[in-house]
Formats: sequence, structure tokens, C-alpha cells
Amino acid sequence: MEQKWPQQIWIVRHGQSAGNVAREAAEAASQFLIDIAERDMDVPLSALGERQAEALGQWFAALPPEERPNVVLFSPYVRARQTARAIVDQLERDDLLAVVTDERLREKEFGIVDRLTPLGIADKYPELNEQRRHVGKFYFRPPGGESWCDVILRLRSMLDMLTREYRNERVLIVGHQVIVNCFRYLLERMDEETILATDRAADVPNCSVTSYRFDPAAGKRGKLVLDLQNFVAPLTETGTPVTVSKDQPAAPKA
Repeated sequence: MEQKWPQQIWIVRHGQSAGNVAREAAEAASQFLIDIAERDMDVPLSALGERQAEALGQWFAALPPEERPNVVLFSPYVRARQTARAIVDQLERDDLLAVVTDERLREKEFGIVDRLTPLGIADKYPELNEQRRHVGKFYFRPPGGESWCDVILRLRSMLDMLTREYRNERVLIVGHQVIVNCFRYLLERMDEETILATDRAADVPNCSVTSYRFDPAAGKRGKLVLDLQNFVAPLTETGTPVTVSKDQPAAPKA
């Protein structure tokens, strides 16, 4: 029976962004608003984020040619594009079948709570904040924004494309923290309780690698199995600081 899945999928969170830095500063100062002028999709990498992306690119380039990514898919947000570009620049371009931006890999949209800290959300929208606490972050959709379920829905179509267009290939995906977690929800067949417990346990480090390798002996027809989880050795081996900054416009954890 023909293999359904790619041979390997790496899912990477972008390097540290200027938004990550601004959010940490705002929360440390107990401010209501994150001080950043750009639209969320236009926020670039920080100087450290650029170093993280370069270190990760070096790690991928050091893999044997037959084990390197040959398909690169990435979020259109600037910080993810910059991370993907830093990796691609260190790979053999002749070996790449596709380097494609895909809007389904974008950050979760936060709607009217965009750029607000948890304190800011509670102050400006107390009823909305209480509703979110009652419903939980998995299902809660802020006005003009998305729930985790909305993100998962668009990633389901992404998985359909991977099995249709990139079976047997080695696919690198560069996105955001929620993208990493929602892919894990789908590929590991989690439920709400499990993925939220995973999210509470630790943030996804910037430029960390979570990967899945096709195992023909798993299940009846073979399947993807978890290979690496929040892997940061590409950074630590080069002395590059590891950061676990939260995404820029986020509400409190459930």
C-alpha cells in the first residue's frame, strides 16, 4: 500500500520576535498595553531571534543530504518568514522541491484583545475576560479573533494537502507557538484536556523543533510518530540563548 504521509515533518516556532520582547517588558511593568507599533503580522525578529534562526539553519544544513528538509512551508508573518529564510539560505536550493508561504500557518488571530496584556484584558473587557475563563481557551473566540478550534480547523486542511502533495517528502513547517501545539493536537490525536495540560506545562521555545517521522510498522498502515519535542540542541550547541517568550497578544492561560 502506498505511503500516505511525508517521511518526516519538522514543526518549528519562529525565533524570538520584537513582540515577544515588548510583551515581557509590558508584563514586567504591569502595563495594560504592549508597546509595539507594527501590526502583529509585521513584527520582525529581534537581534537574538536572528541568531537563533541562523543557528537552527546551521543544524539543518549539517544533517546528511538525504535527511534534510526538501519542502519548506511557512507562515506569512514577518518573524516566521525571516526564520524560514535564515534556514533556507543554508540549505542546498537545488535540493528543495518547494519553498512556500501559506496563510493557514499564521498566528492565531486575537481580535479586539490584540496587544493587550492579561491585566489589560481584565481591565478593558472584564465581562469578556470572565467569559473566557468560563469557556476555556480551547473554545473561546474573542470578537474578531479565533479560538484554538478555529486554528485546528485550518490545520486540518493543511494536513490534507501534506498527504496529497508531499507524501514521502521531508517537510519543514515554520510557524508560531499555537501552530506547534495545534499540530501536536492533530498528529498525536489529543483531546482538549491533554493539549491544554501540555500548553500549561511549558511554552514552546523560540526556534525549537518538534518533529514526526513516518514509521511503517506503526498501526495498520504506518503513521507519523513523535521524534523530537521542543528540541533546542541546535541553539545550545552553538551557545545561542534559548528563549521561551509567550506570543505577543495573549490572554491568561486557562
